[in-house]
Amino acid sequence: MTKPDLILIAMDDSPALDTMAKSLGASGFEVLLARTRAELEKSAQDVIPALMIVGETLGISNGFEISARLLERFPTMPIILYSEEHSPDLAEKALKAGLSGFIHEPMKTNEVVGEVRRSLKRARSLGDWVRREVKRTTATLEQKAMISEAERVKLEAIVSNIQDGVLVLDEHHHILLANRTIHETFNLNGAPIVGRFVKDVIPNADLSALIDRARDGALKYHEINFDDGRVFNAQYTPLPRIGSAVTMQDISYLKEITRLKNDFIHTVSHDLRSPLTAILGYMELIERVGALNESQRDFLGRLNASVQHMTGLVNELLDLSRLESGFDTRREHVDIRNVVEYSLTVLDNQIRRRNIRLTREFSDDLEPLRANPIRIRQMVDNLIGNAVKYTPPGGSVRVSASMQEDQVILRVSDTGPGIPPEEQSRVFEKFFRASNRPEDAEGSGLGLAIVKSIVESHQGRVWVESKIGAGSTFIVLLPAHE
Repeated sequence: MTKPDLILIAMDDSPALDTMAKSLGASGFEVLLARTRAELEKSAQDVIPALMIVGETLGISNGFEISARLLERFPTMPIILYSEEHSPDLAEKALKAGLSGFIHEPMKTNEVVGEVRRSLKRARSLGDWVRREVKRTTATLEQKAMISEAERVKLEAIVSNIQDGVLVLDEHHHILLANRTIHETFNLNGAPIVGRFVKDVIPNADLSALIDRARDGALKYHEINFDDGRVFNAQYTPLPRIGSAVTMQDISYLKEITRLKNDFIHTVSHDLRSPLTAILGYMELIERVGALNESQRDFLGRLNASVQHMTGLVNELLDLSRLESGFDTRREHVDIRNVVEYSLTVLDNQIRRRNIRLTREFSDDLEPLRANPIRIRQMVDNLIGNAVKYTPPGGSVRVSASMQEDQVILRVSDTGPGIPPEEQSRVFEKFFRASNRPEDAEGSGLGLAIVKSIVESHQGRVWVESKIGAGSTFIVLLPAHE
């Protein structure tokens, strides 16, 4: 036989209490009465009723306060509020408080029983739905857990066998994962390292410096060097809610190629200087041994121009080799205004001959640079020289220098043909020249590569902003000397 539902009525002793108890008992419910707050607390501890009817007042307690406390303990419990008066505002307040029903005087027996049965039916429907959802969610979670385990095994196999080093750290830089390449690179010999502090396990100064540098965010380029000559490029990537990941690629062969290339350029450049100097010397002596006709003078002029071009190329290669070797350590106070003015004076004839409108702007708060004056002059000459060379006759060139926090910003703008968007990332490469350059624009393709090396040797940055047909602007940021 099915056990009857237990209804707990908590309200002040009154005729209404007796009426509800008798009508619900006659309808097959088991009824439990609580005429005081203490009786209610004891009943709620001893039994869990199927439904509660709470009076608007219970002694000195408020029915809404009692209901709120009951719902904190039994969130799915259906509670009906009873009031001696009919008030739409009170009914609305009961529904907003999360109660399942509202009954009031005058009341009929069948209304009380009907409201109780409706509330129980809604509660059972909600309970059935919750059970179904729990079952469905549990099944889904079990299925996901199976998939996640398979994916985890697959991921571990991939990470363990990848050729790049992969090191995953938590937010406090304790090791969560390290693949086989990391063990081999740092000679860890397969020792258990998970959970240990990375600097205790891998006492590498460059790796420690990477972790210290990356406190503010991701890092794409950081070299890790080893005593045996190996060089790795490392990247640091924050992982939300996990920590961070360090990936490492062996670039030793690239470093060796770069070294061989630089050695070759340096050697060839040195070997070319002597014969070029000899050619220039003998060309000057030719006219001293006898008169030359017009054709011979023309040939000598062309030969002289070619030798001068080759000499310039050799000198630029040697400059670039010195810059990339890191031997440029001379530093003085340099006023960028003086350097720009000197460069413009040297280029004045070209500017006048091409009828170029020149604009110069310097902010009053410019601070001196701590730099090599010869290299800064070389950088400015290349930038302004390019602007003049690529600006058509009647165009304009603008040179400006200003301060941004502790940095000097130099801008050189022209009204030339511009640089195609797909080529802008390559303009600072050695020997690269834009595909749309004017035919009469001579050059070695090393000027901007030298500019980039000079800027980087002074801990600065350089980039270009350009639009086809609207000219180009080269922007240099250099730290000022305080």
